[in-house]
Amino acid sequence: MGMSTDAILAYGYDLGGGDGWKINGLGEYGELPTLDWYDPDGDEDFEEAIERRLLAQIADFTETDWQVDGYYDRKEEALTRLGVKLVSHCSSEYPMWVLAAYSKTAWRGSPILFDPAELGTVPSDWDDKLRAAVAALGITPKQLRPQWVLCSDWG
Repeated sequence: MGMSTDAILAYGYDLGGGDGWKINGLGEYGELPTLDWYDPDGDEDFEEAIERRLLAQIADFTETDWQVDGYYDRKEEALTRLGVKLVSHCSSEYPMWVLAAYSKTAWRGSPILFDPAELGTVPSDWDDKLRAAVAALGITPKQLRPQWVLCSDWG
């Protein structure tokens, strides 16, 4: 059994990861700045912390008790309203992240066909949702604006 390598096309901000963050205001050794919503030494990983923050700040979803009837349906509705997600790439051992309004993965051996002209027709609300997300997170990506990001995931 081998490892698979997948291609990911996403629209958003390349945030980098532990091996090199691509946001402004990093610490002396390249570590994330202090963020009131994330504790790198805590039990919650970066992806969980971002999702929790964005759901609370943008989609007004703060429920934590997954055992309450309808929790997952309400959470899924909130994620849809949010309109952005964190997309992991690079590898599962050393993840890097794209904050994306859109992503599509071509799994190894399963190509995806698309018209390159479609890349130039980005819905206007994608940029708005991404701007709201970086504001809610209190980060400033090094990218000046959202862009198409082509990356890979090995794992």
